[in-house]
Amino acid sequence: MKVEIVTPEASVFEGEATLIQLPGYDGLFEVLNNHAPMITFLGKGNVKIANGDALTYFTLDGGVVEVLANRVLVLAEKCAPK
Repeated sequence: MKVEIVTPEASVFEGEATLIQLPGYDGLFEVLNNHAPMITFLGKGNVKIANGDALTYFTLDGGVVEVLANRVLVLAEKCAPK
């Protein structure tokens, strides 16, 4: 699936992933291929993006995520590589 993380300042990440773990407002959750469509708030915490054996980590300072048709769009207040 395609993952994109955007802040008001810049595009932080754009690439393919097999899994993305996000800090939801009420706790961590994961999105896999063919996940049901959803829009939800994000809290502060860590983001893990897996593509096969490759792992990428970010710290997130809240925002919103949209999951639709194997595309995950994260609109973050602040996000930086960890």
